[in-house]
Amino acid sequence: MTNILIIKHGSLGDLIQCNGAIQDIRRSHHKSKIVLLTSKPYVDLMKSCPFVDEILIDKRSPRWNIFYLYKIKKELSLFNFTHVFDLQNSNRTKFYRKFILRSATWSSTETTLDVGQKKSDLDEEPVLKRMEIQLKKSGVKVENVSKFKLNWATTNIKHITKEFFSGKFILIFPFSAKHEAKKWPYYHILITQLKIRYSGRYSIALAPGPGEIQDSKLLNAQILLDGEKPLNLNQLISLIRESSFVISNDTGPAHICSHLNKNGIALFGSHTTPEKVSIGSENFKSIVSPKLNQLTAEKVMREVKKTLN
Repeated sequence: MTNILIIKHGSLGDLIQCNGAIQDIRRSHHKSKIVLLTSKPYVDLMKSCPFVDEILIDKRSPRWNIFYLYKIKKELSLFNFTHVFDLQNSNRTKFYRKFILRSATWSSTETTLDVGQKKSDLDEEPVLKRMEIQLKKSGVKVENVSKFKLNWATTNIKHITKEFFSGKFILIFPFSAKHEAKKWPYYHILITQLKIRYSGRYSIALAPGPGEIQDSKLLNAQILLDGEKPLNLNQLISLIRESSFVISNDTGPAHICSHLNKNGIALFGSHTTPEKVSIGSENFKSIVSPKLNQLTAEKVMREVKKTLN
């Protein structure tokens, strides 16, 4: 049996989007052992993934930390990988290719460029389109990159939903921990308008991640936790699946909503476009504003009312 390595460190949205690619790699190499190299926050989620046989953690210590590099090189060399699918396509993984995994056949955006084509040209394509191109040129039959399902990632959350509400709910993701430019500033106004319009029909809920609980307390909505802790990623995916409507910044939950085809809206400023990051489905739409602080709560409410009369 040969061993194949897939590298995807994160973020959450990017990892979610890679699941179709991971499934296609699994099907094209069904006799091989598939190993995923990822970051610690995503290990528990990906343990549920039926297309991965083993998971390795990359702490991504600085590259001047030669002791760490030696350790991870030693760990990876034990598998004698024949192929590496680099779905991260970062400077770090380029370094791994050059110094740590030199003997394996490598698949990345750079290895699949056409003659005369620049990586910057390919980077203009939507995320899922780039992934399809990379896999096809690496001999993988592409079937699920853009239409994968997340059923394997769900879990029972009745103990959580029953604790906080009994009926339907609107789920809001107002934060973006690492990207201030992605945060829409008027969720407090929107929540008030939602409560006035839908009182008695829908609860308004937040599912804060690590580091977001205190900020959640500033908004007049139900905060969903598992005990005193944020929901884990399997619980989060399940909560999104059970929601009636979702409103989100361009964050990981928006990617989940898109692939679950949930009723909802993602809010985009000028930092990127929904098309480029491959967010959008029949039911999950986007509102784009050149400046997020000029997108009013009234405009968002008009879009909400198109689905929730």
